[in-house]
Amino acid sequence: MVKTSAEAITTFSIAPATGVGAVHLGVTRAERAKEFYGQVFGLALKSETEDELRFGTAERDLVVLVPGSSRPVVERTTGLYHLALLLPDRRELARVIGRLSSIRYPQSPTDHTMTKSDYLWDPDGNGIEIYVESPEDGFFGMENGVFIARDTAGNLRSGRDPIDLDEMFSHLQPGDRLDAPLPAETRMGHVHLHVRDVQEAVDFYHGLIGFDVMGMAERWGAAFVSAGGYHHHLGLNTWAGQGAPPRPVDASGLRHFTIELPDEPSLAEVAARLTGAGVTLDEHEAEVGWWLQDPSRNRIHLTTRRGAN
Repeated sequence: MVKTSAEAITTFSIAPATGVGAVHLGVTRAERAKEFYGQVFGLALKSETEDELRFGTAERDLVVLVPGSSRPVVERTTGLYHLALLLPDRRELARVIGRLSSIRYPQSPTDHTMTKSDYLWDPDGNGIEIYVESPEDGFFGMENGVFIARDTAGNLRSGRDPIDLDEMFSHLQPGDRLDAPLPAETRMGHVHLHVRDVQEAVDFYHGLIGFDVMGMAERWGAAFVSAGGYHHHLGLNTWAGQGAPPRPVDASGLRHFTIELPDEPSLAEVAARLTGAGVTLDEHEAEVGWWLQDPSRNRIHLTTRRGAN
């Protein structure tokens, strides 16, 4: 378990423009996963080989599938809780909810006050959130060790109410096609991880990588960390069990996720902190950046955003 000093924690922060990028997932059957992520979910298939299928928009890769797992996601293990795609507006979220409803695909549209989210699982059990920002409606986060939500009038809310679907669907325009692909502006908003210990994960992602802690809820076994004041780029939880083991190697689930720094100096700064703490960084000839594991053996690709200098 990596430990950091209080002084180190307060003397640096990761670059504010840092975000999260493509998530790589193991799946069992390529054709079934291809149909889900393309026709059901609405991502564009950008490239396909025997080893991987890359889905995203015209502007970026978002989900990369690695076929060949021998079984679905195994519960009560570390790894992906959900990946979370951020849409530009409520109209696009209404389109997704409407499309899933039209084919009767199980989903859970949820009002988190400051975001409007829909939750579902792919056929192998990989968790997905798709959401829009709605800070005009209020706040949802962690205060004094608990989750809390308030509307703009200051009234307490559950933060987990069903979405007002009449309001959501009012954003659709005449002639809008429910089967239209996700828009080019879609990006990875955050990634939520199962970890074996929340404090250990915070020591790593905050104390070494440099994300800011946006809240911890000890009672709920969860923490949010982010760059640049965002509500969270990473969620960390022990909802799979305190001390949960890593996923079996033959199971579907998280292969790695991407942390994108805005430029090479910012990447080098984080890499230097990690190597200085004894964390092993691996290189791959084909891609820029470094590969590493967090203490729960969740694999990370630490790189720069495409086109960064």
